[in-house]
Amino acid sequence: MSTTSNLFTGQRVVVMGGSSGIGEAAATTFAADGAEVVITGRDRERLDAALERIGGRTAEQSRATEPGKVAGHQVDAADPAAVAAFFAEVGTVDHLVVAVSGAAGSGPFAGLDLADLAAGFDAKFWPQVRVLQAALPHLRADGSVTLITAASARSAFPGTAGLAAINGALEAMVPPLAVELAPLRINAVSPGVIDTPWWDRVPAEQRAALFEGLAATTPAGRVGRAEDVAQAIHLLAANTFMTGMVLDCTGGANLPTGR
Repeated sequence: MSTTSNLFTGQRVVVMGGSSGIGEAAATTFAADGAEVVITGRDRERLDAALERIGGRTAEQSRATEPGKVAGHQVDAADPAAVAAFFAEVGTVDHLVVAVSGAAGSGPFAGLDLADLAAGFDAKFWPQVRVLQAALPHLRADGSVTLITAASARSAFPGTAGLAAINGALEAMVPPLAVELAPLRINAVSPGVIDTPWWDRVPAEQRAALFEGLAATTPAGRVGRAEDVAQAIHLLAANTFMTGMVLDCTGGANLPTGR
């Protein structure tokens, strides 16, 4: 998505987990709308590659930002000290997007490795909670926070009970946090199946067949793209009358079918 409204000019947007997929697309969208954007990622090479694609400054270059530009910081969201140090350095944040994720925790429940489920919480739930807590002293009082969850939180697909637990726990926090932390706005975007590097763990042929099958049964007629979710994130950050929301971005895949 590109925009010429410059709605976010003079505002700083931090995208935690912005080195690929949904986070990278969100950073691109905010930068196109005039924001000073800072993305984070654990891996320096992936972070610098994302910055090059977006047209930002590599992690080795100046960390100063300017309108429409993107800077990068290498931060492991699972490291409390690193997260705290990052927010102490970055200054006031107008909008925070937490796109930190992980792939652990899926599989049939009868054989689900509980250590794997715990690893899923360690990769997504705890880092998102930790980032939000560490960011609070640095967030603009009436700014916004957008968490990225997943449609598995409220769906009933076999093999996703673990993912539902992880994402459902995050979504359950959104309404009470929106009330407790007001006027700071707290929302979440809940994506369906989105064609991002998250799916790289699935062999290409199998992934293509899966996407084709899902597209045939989804009202939108396709799986999602990272840019679709970025537009939803942008909407929640821009609309000052939206808080406590979990916004579905699924192409209609979550709609009841009458089965």
